[in-house]
Amino acid sequence: NCLIVFFIIRTEIISLSRWWLLKYWLAGKMLLMAFIVGDACVKCKLTDCVEVCPVDCFYEGPNMLVINPDECIDCALCEPECPIDAIYSEDEVPEDQIRYIELNAELCMEWPNIVEQKDPLPDSEQWKKVKDKFDMIER
Repeated sequence: NCLIVFFIIRTEIISLSRWWLLKYWLAGKMLLMAFIVGDACVKCKLTDCVEVCPVDCFYEGPNMLVINPDECIDCALCEPECPIDAIYSEDEVPEDQIRYIELNAELCMEWPNIVEQKDPLPDSEQWKKVKDKFDMIER
């Protein structure tokens, strides 16, 4: 099955495959933002968000996920799916999560793509409310 997402722009229907051309055309005219995975995901790696992503832009590390900002189409489907609120729009990233913008861009180039939901890490429950886990990221 092929999923085709349509965007209505200037009374034209543009398929997802043409969306990338439109994104780059608009880049000079408006700021396009992606979503990023932040601190809350570290040592939890809940993958509810992966199932809803229409462009498969999530990448899986040993103990967290990241989003490829060049592949993200800013659809916002993943953000409400995250049960621990670890996903932020790049323009709404809290001050203490800013370093995760660069981290997502870096690690998505190193880690494999994930396209299906998996079980969370076995000890994820004990890490859900822990803050400042940046130094615990396993590469």
